[in-house]
Amino acid sequence: MTRVHVFSRDHINTDEIIPARHLTTYDEAELAKFAMQDYDKDFVKRVKPGDLVVAGADFGCGSSREHAVWALRGAGVSAVIAPNFARIYYRNSINNGFLALECDGIVEAFQDGDDANLDLVAGTITNNRTGQSLTFVPVPQFALDVQKAGGWLEYMKEHDQAAVEAEQLEAHSTQAGHGHPGHSS
Repeated sequence: MTRVHVFSRDHINTDEIIPARHLTTYDEAELAKFAMQDYDKDFVKRVKPGDLVVAGADFGCGSSREHAVWALRGAGVSAVIAPNFARIYYRNSINNGFLALECDGIVEAFQDGDDANLDLVAGTITNNRTGQSLTFVPVPQFALDVQKAGGWLEYMKEHDQAAVEAEQLEAHSTQAGHGHPGHSS
């Protein structure tokens, strides 16, 4: 069962997600120890792998730091669902293969500790306590591809390798000006 952790306030910033004093490492397991520490000091004791964070609007505003994504993912959070996100946090989530789902009415639909069913294919999240189901903004296929690859760098490694292999297959077309016959000298 997927447990929901509700942080209903709007404008939760990256300093609250992972306090700046803990930005001395890139290790997700180490960052996880301090996730949401200044907002809820007991969060890391309650969160389990696969849990969800439900948050208010503009989640992840403030400083641009991937550490905010890494800390939550390291703590076991599988996705954050909010009415909307600060653009930089949203992009950092995609780049790191982490789900940031936009869903109107999400904060009102859940209480801290509720169990939920998240269906990425159907684009729904259901509160198992109340039976209420909400539809979230579909995740772009590109973002799902990046998530499946494990993040932007892994995605690009896969695609760069495919491009290299394709280039090698078409090597003859590059010998004379990218497939053009060229001019005799």
